[in-house]
Amino acid sequence: MEFNGNNLIELGYRSAKWFKEAIAHINENNLNENQITAYLEQFKQPELIPLHETAKDFIINIRAEHESENDNVEKVINTMKVLMKTPTLVAGAIMPDACPTGPEGQIPVGGVVVAKNAIHPGFHSADICCSVMLTDFGKTDPKEVLDAAHSITHFGYGGRPRGEQMEMSQELMDAFRGNWFLNDEKLISIARSHMGTQGDGNHFLFVGISKNTGNTMLVTHHGSRAPGAALYDKGMKIANRFRQEISPETLKENAWIPYETEEGKSYWEALQLIRTWTKENHTSIHDAVLHKMNIEKQDRYWNEHNFVFKDGDLFYHAKGATPLDDKFMPDITGPRLIPLNMSEPVLIVQGKTNERNLGFAPHGAGRNFSRTQHKKSLAHKTIEEVFAEETQGLDIRFFSNEIDISELPTAYKSAKNVRAQIEEYELCEVLDEVMPYGCIMAGDVQKNAPWKKKKKFRK
Repeated sequence: MEFNGNNLIELGYRSAKWFKEAIAHINENNLNENQITAYLEQFKQPELIPLHETAKDFIINIRAEHESENDNVEKVINTMKVLMKTPTLVAGAIMPDACPTGPEGQIPVGGVVVAKNAIHPGFHSADICCSVMLTDFGKTDPKEVLDAAHSITHFGYGGRPRGEQMEMSQELMDAFRGNWFLNDEKLISIARSHMGTQGDGNHFLFVGISKNTGNTMLVTHHGSRAPGAALYDKGMKIANRFRQEISPETLKENAWIPYETEEGKSYWEALQLIRTWTKENHTSIHDAVLHKMNIEKQDRYWNEHNFVFKDGDLFYHAKGATPLDDKFMPDITGPRLIPLNMSEPVLIVQGKTNERNLGFAPHGAGRNFSRTQHKKSLAHKTIEEVFAEETQGLDIRFFSNEIDISELPTAYKSAKNVRAQIEEYELCEVLDEVMPYGCIMAGDVQKNAPWKKKKKFRK
């Protein structure tokens, strides 16, 4: 009888790509039982890693302040209960700004989870190293800073047009070429064109006044743009390859790359390079504004809030959570930043690791409702009416010239409640507040998207 796939499965092997090759070899060489056993030794598969029978404990630093938050908090806790059955996880926490991001079991925004010897690309998502940078412009007119910044920054899809691109350092390009995940000329070309860009969604350029010093401060918020998204896609493919081999019960979005593997070490290195690119991106915008205004910066600090942080064999995955502990940041530049919404101050904070925070603080205000739900709740008003009510006294601009009401203050959780819970759960200490003057965001980039214009023209 011919040897077949069922025979391999009966011998305890799980279906794999090498089955076809092995079956052909066994049949062509008419191997006997002992010879088959010896031949198949090279295909020995690792033991499957099961889910935790019960969810690992996690710390809850959130509670519903009013009825509209009940559903959000319940969903966040439920998704964490499923998530914490992932085999690699040993600890977790949720922050006051937490909100669900997808199907049950997917890490929520405002979630922190600790994995042993494993990196989970799905836990940092496509917006790797979403981060904030602050530059102190001293006693400068905030309108002048906002005007200069508006003429320099870039929001929306894609990169900067030729002739307007900001330089990516040669050292960083060389480092990309030396990494297995990033050694891709198309990716490097995108990284070059996206330098000095901020994307869309909740990313912003904010100008405000320090409550303590009266100095004008510029704050930018964005992540690693298309280069980070490309790395995420590659990371998820590798992680899912491992998942299929070692833990098929694990949800696809929770797949991981074992750190001790060649792929794990290379992915960790790639994350650090994307982190460097993102910091360079922020710096390019801030330095260009300083140069245009012909002034020197007084101070500057930066932190990511969507990244993976290593401490020994433990990997802290912060999906929208601000690192407080110095061990998480190799280039500490000062206190940390927590933006709330365009009409609220950016908090300048510090804090120590305690039993509730795992070394992290919230990253912002979060949402109770989706963008679509929020827009529907305001359907009885015109976009212009909503904008006028929610931005009174502020200089709010949309780069696309199209108002996006899903980024206005009421789209977010109550900043007052988030701050109250930061204090209640002793997550961090507020050192200063950057009081809002104005803000630039992408706006509704879908409304007059280039492909929509082409479609309309074809008609």
